[in-house]
Amino acid sequence: MRILVTGASGLLGLNLALEANARQYGGYAEHTVIGVVNSHRLFTRAFEVKQADLLAPDALESLIDKTQPDWIFNCAALAILDECEANPDLAQKLNVELPRRLATIVARGGARLVHISTDSVFDGQDGCYVEEDRPKPMNVYARTKLAGEQAVAEADPRAIIARVNLFGWSLAGKRSLAEWFFNNLSRGTPMLGFTDVYFCPMLVNDLAQVLISMAAQGLSGLFHTTSPKCASKYDFGVALARQFSLDDRLISPASISASDLKVVRSPRLTMCCDKLMQALGEPLPDWESGLKRFFELYQQGYPQALHKMAR
Repeated sequence: MRILVTGASGLLGLNLALEANARQYGGYAEHTVIGVVNSHRLFTRAFEVKQADLLAPDALESLIDKTQPDWIFNCAALAILDECEANPDLAQKLNVELPRRLATIVARGGARLVHISTDSVFDGQDGCYVEEDRPKPMNVYARTKLAGEQAVAEADPRAIIARVNLFGWSLAGKRSLAEWFFNNLSRGTPMLGFTDVYFCPMLVNDLAQVLISMAAQGLSGLFHTTSPKCASKYDFGVALARQFSLDDRLISPASISASDLKVVRSPRLTMCCDKLMQALGEPLPDWESGLKRFFELYQQGYPQALHKMAR
């Protein structure tokens, strides 16, 4: 099985490529993982790395023609909220136009597509969202990701579209909320934990395995691919502190209204993932078990191994 991962230097793309390379995939004992990067170089022997500017003319067609993948996991995106607000044109290109072109190519045959979206397509006023609920994006990032979903679904109805929320160890060690809590707690830096912002994050390594299972079972359509359990960001930070035996008193409970965040966030992104659990026939990993594995990966030197890939 040949697997192509775009955005392979990002939090999800890198961990997905590593997890896919380590797992027997869909009954195949041997498979090839190819990770695509652009400006961030990646040094690893765990999988093949290709450099490409996917926004360049004919770059996607050339890449797919040369690699001949069976499945493409599209993790490429502009996902930092402030950067999306500052560069809406780039957000449009990466989050909408790129997945549209990719889905159009894949729909011609020869490969299947898993496109990564976000829970942020909702405004967070209600919570317990199911796939049929009407999205209401609150910022440039969310609006472009929703438009990307719609473009993929229109161009390739067989595509898997996964709305995610994730945490884990990243290439630079600064990409996820869990790393932010860990880094500040390790330095003894006081910080705020929002008691009125809820989310359902899944450990990126667990998420990678779930995405691989979705592809292996040949699913199609839109799925909420998050932890079945939710938490406030304050509770998540406190749980992380205790998992690492760090001082949870450094985290002060606060309302998001007390923050200096410039981009509006959705306060209650609690998600229902029953559709996916029924499709897979098994429960999804929750954030609490993911936090334990996050700690175990730290003990095993996993974040240091990732950092070396950036050298």
